Amino acid sequence: MSRWFCILLLACATAAQAAPQTANSDDMDRLLADKGLLTRLENVSHKVADKAQTVAGRASDLVVNAMGFLGVPYKRGGNSVETGFDCSGFVRAMYEQTVGLLLPRRADQQAAATQIIDKKELQPGDLVFFNTMRRNFSHVGIYVGDNKFIHSPRSGSEVRVEDMGLAYWARRFNGARRVTPSEGMDSAQAAQPQ
Repeated sequence: MSRWFCILLLACATAAQAAPQTANSDDMDRLLADKGLLTRLENVSHKVADKAQTVAGRASDLVVNAMGFLGVPYKRGGNSVETGFDCSGFVRAMYEQTVGLLLPRRADQQAAATQIIDKKELQPGDLVFFNTMRRNFSHVGIYVGDNKFIHSPRSGSEVRVEDMGLAYWARRFNGARRVTPSEGMDSAQAAQPQ
């Protein structure tokens, strides 16, 4: 059976080699231009570049905004500067204020509603999760770059930046996620009562 398969592959390769060239690149360019496809491709290319720049700008804005809350005290269940923040309340507030997305309330729900990425792909604004309570995704922070993240750690503490390379965080690292608008999140404007 494998002999027949090899013969078939050889016959296909020979036929592909023997096929005449139908058009050169100048003819192809003229065809694409005549059909308006070059303009469409350029427009799509510009839109993709603009979107990438917007996403990078929002991530930068998110990190800068989060840094403005350094020193705000931890408060279990807290989700504002007036009450203090717990970890997921802090992340949720930063995304709502800066990006306009309303993330779920709990860290495990935030993990479920966001896109899984490899730790090597982390960019500022991505979420980092830790197992601090003997369960997955029990703690969350916002990656700020250079292997550091900002978060609201625990009772008696305040919003601060930590190094993920410290033994405590390295042992408890649970995964990285990227926030992309999806069904699991609402636009903050849509979530506001009218």
